[in-house]
Order: sequence, then structure tokens, then C-alpha cells
Amino acid sequence: MGATLQVIYPATEGSRFDMDYYTETHLPMVGTHWGPLIASTLVTRGLSGGPDVPAGFHVIASIVFKDADALKTALETGGPLIEDIANFTDCPVQMLIGEAIG
Repeated sequence: MGATLQVIYPATEGSRFDMDYYTETHLPMVGTHWGPLIASTLVTRGLSGGPDVPAGFHVIASIVFKDADALKTALETGGPLIEDIANFTDCPVQMLIGEAIG
């Protein structure tokens, strides 16, 4: 299985998240910077946390890289992507680096 990076955008009270900027500008940047390194992606927009419960997250982006070396290269070259986050959100971004097991 591949090496993974999940970028998690919590929907904290009063946080700002510009979905249009994220989908039209930031995601294409990810493709430009990391495309050749990526095996697959899944980006999930939070709609709810259950019946009558607001979503706990604006977005969770799951990126599966071809291998650990590809992930390492991505992390080393990700500066422009990290700098761009302030253009669409002020939420406390979380990341999880892992290994796909299923």
C-alpha cells in the first residue's frame, strides 16, 4: 500500500473556509506541484456529523502517494501549498502522515 497524507480542516466556530478558492485554485496547485508523485486522491467536503449535527470538518483531503519516497519529496517541496492555505482558511489545519492499510 502507499504512503498517505491527510490534510484535515476542522470546522471550528467562526472559522473561514473559501470552498470556491479551494476547489478552483488550491486543488489545481496540488496537481501541478505533486501530480506525478500521487497515486490517488479523495477530497471530502463535510456536510454533517450526523442527523441534526453540524459537520466537524470543512474538508478532509486524502492523498495516496506512489511510495514513501514520493511522499518525502512532496513534503520537501510543499512550501508553496502550505503558504497558500491562508488564502482560503483560517482554521487550525491538521495533518496525518500514514500508510494505507486498506
